Formats: sequence, structure tokens, C-alpha cells
Amino acid sequence: MTILLSVIPAGNKNPKDMKEQIQAELAKNKGVFALAFKDLADGEEILINERITFHAASTMKTPVLIEAYKQAASGKFSMEDSITVRNDFKSIIDGSPYSLNPKDDSDTGLYGKAGSKVKIYDLLYQMIIQSSNLATNLIIDLVGAKNTNQTMHEMGANDIQVLRGVEDSKAFRAGLNNTTTAYDQMIIFSKIAEGKAVDEASSEAMINILLDQKFNDKIPAKLPKNVNVAHKTGWITGVNHDAGIVLLPDGRKYVLVLLSKELEDDKAAVKSMARVSRMVYDYVVGKS
Repeated sequence: MTILLSVIPAGNKNPKDMKEQIQAELAKNKGVFALAFKDLADGEEILINERITFHAASTMKTPVLIEAYKQAASGKFSMEDSITVRNDFKSIIDGSPYSLNPKDDSDTGLYGKAGSKVKIYDLLYQMIIQSSNLATNLIIDLVGAKNTNQTMHEMGANDIQVLRGVEDSKAFRAGLNNTTTAYDQMIIFSKIAEGKAVDEASSEAMINILLDQKFNDKIPAKLPKNVNVAHKTGWITGVNHDAGIVLLPDGRKYVLVLLSKELEDDKAAVKSMARVSRMVYDYVVGKS
């Protein structure tokens, strides 16, 4: 595994020891890893393979969340508005219909509500905390993948590509997939953390949703219980991601992104990513 590491040091702080620890930890696994870290207190960044493109998996749901809040802020709809739950969508290839399989969704509860109305906020909440694929596709139909993509690029996340909803098999076979980089995930989570994703109120609302994330086996796994993480995970076969904002008890915040692909042992990689998260935490706390 090749890891290209670049560091922007902050003041007199020397991240050399942590760099070596991160490299050693990730090198235990067969696969490709990327890391992006930004200390929001002093601007320090640590970047590993930050521009490598990864299948976004469910990390694409954070851009969709941002776009939904952007459109709500512009008055297109209210978060209290409701839309009808359905399980029929159109492929971006030719408009042919497809539906989602509940067995492939980490949240199956929404399927039982087909035909009934659910609040937009509730769909966004399930899209993030339970990574509901059905909620995601309903929201993408509402806000538009192209609009989401444009908003990401306007935010400076130029390499994020949100092309389609989940389980569009024709698009998948054509190689039209949602993609991301660690650097771009760092950009959008930094904007949220700084209150600059849409506006301060929308950013705060998004953080509150992201704090309720139910999948916590990577960034939060080895952190102290009094440390909160507002984050979004994503995984498919051989791919495992986590990206978010770490909020320390003293009010400091940092952004951490961990992406991986071509994994031979997902469980081992997840454990390594959790250990790397703890290394970063210890490094930040050691600055004070």
C-alpha cells in the first residue's frame, strides 16, 4: 500500500510522531486509504491521499442533506412539509423504472409506510442516522442530484460527484457512480462546523442530525464518552468510510475524514480506522 502524506504544520507543533503512527497503522491492512484532518482552532491540516477518488457509498448523503437545507432556506419547501413514500424511481440512463430492495437497506421501517406521507425532516433524519436508502432516493427526487452536485462545487468541493440515487443498477453498470475524495469531505464538514453550509441555523440543524448517527464503529469508537461526533458513514463491499466533526468538551472542534477501498478485510480495516481516530484525538488534546 502506498501512502502519500502531506502536512501543513501549525506553529511550533510537530506532527511527525503521529504521522508515523498513522502510516504504521494503515499499513497493517491491504487496501487504499485516505485521511483528511483539519483542526478548526488553528487551521492545521494533515492530508493522506486526499485527492484520490473513492466510491462515495453513503457519504453522498451529506451533500444531499446540505442541498435540502439550502432549498428549504430559499423557500422552495419547509422541513415540515410532507411527501408521499413510494418505492419506484427512474434510472438516470434511460428513465426506466427500478425499485429498492429492503434487504439491501440498513433501514427497513420506511418501506411499510408506502402510500403515506412523511415529513421531509423525518426523511432527512433517517437518511443520515440510519442511512436509509429509500429516504435518500425520495429526497434526491425532491432536490435533484444535479442541484446537489452544483452546490458541492460552489462550496469548493469540486471532486464530489452526486449523479444518482441508490441502486440504479443500469447507471452502476455504465460506471456512473457517486464519488468523493477525503479533501472534499473535509471541505463540506468544515463548512458545516463553521456555520457556513447554507447559513448558521441550517448548519446547526445539520449538526444535530449528524450527532444522532447510529453507526459508530470508526471515528467515535475509541473516543471518550464525553466527546461528540457529528458524522456520516458509508460502506459497500471492500469500501468503508467515515467523515465528520469531532466536538471536544472544551468547545474545540476538528474535522476528520477516513476513506478506504480495495479492502481485503473490512473488519480489520474498520478497527485500524478507529485506532487512527484515537491517535488524531490524542494529538489534538496534546496541543492544549
